[in-house]
Amino acid sequence: MLDLQQTTVAFIGTGVMGASMAGHLMDAGCSLVVHNRTRARAEALIARGATWAESPGVAAAAADVVITIVGYPADVEAVYMDEGGIIESAREGAYLIDMTTSSPALAVRIAGAASQRGMHALDAPVSGGDVGARNAKLTIMVGGDASAFDEVEPLLRVMGPNVVLQGPAGAGQHTKMCNQIAIASTMMGAVESLAYARKAGLDPARVLESIGAGAAGSWTLTNLVPRMIAGDSAPGFYVKHFIKDMGIAISSAYEMGLELPGLDLAKGLYEHLAELGHADSGTQALIELYR
Repeated sequence: MLDLQQTTVAFIGTGVMGASMAGHLMDAGCSLVVHNRTRARAEALIARGATWAESPGVAAAAADVVITIVGYPADVEAVYMDEGGIIESAREGAYLIDMTTSSPALAVRIAGAASQRGMHALDAPVSGGDVGARNAKLTIMVGGDASAFDEVEPLLRVMGPNVVLQGPAGAGQHTKMCNQIAIASTMMGAVESLAYARKAGLDPARVLESIGAGAAGSWTLTNLVPRMIAGDSAPGFYVKHFIKDMGIAISSAYEMGLELPGLDLAKGLYEHLAELGHADSGTQALIELYR
């Protein structure tokens, strides 16, 4: 089991969620090496004592544990598999943890490539958005070898209390797809509920006070509907990334012979929202389709 006080972590991807997650690891005593495509997003961590690395490979070479949380599966593949990337550069025995929501099949490939070089790879996507990352309350869904999971579990728990090993490589990503499928239909219901309340002449905040405490209660109602009511579309999780996630889930379901009509509908709505200029807004901006 890792001693966090003696562990160097390379953290790659210090955006909306990653910066907070990396900060919690520093608070826990880890030494931090950081890389982000845009250095400005890592400056606050550097000011606290993190070391800047010019590339993911350079960061990985200096670390016991490498954590990535980037944008798309293509980004994950590049930082791990490209020449000079993490697989080529990390130390033998290193733990590689991808916390991006990505392809289950890619997670399996990365785990295989890591194993061939004597490393341990885990896929560990998260749920909880910017609020969960900021408050160290993320849910972390893990796929990979059980012994590797046991080693890094204390580190993962620094970022969130709900950390579950779901199965072998790829199982974390499959679990995250389950999460996104549930969120997609819940978001449609929350938005249409709010639209109905407004059309009926009700006070949306007062409606939320009632239904949020009843059977309709959900994380979405508690955390995102107040933002909708306030007209706040700032991203805790980007529309463009949610579209990406839904696309992965639909493709994975198709490979398994499963139809998901609710998810198909949600993806179409979000794609329309992106076409209207909201790709970089938070997922709660779906309400804009009902203005």
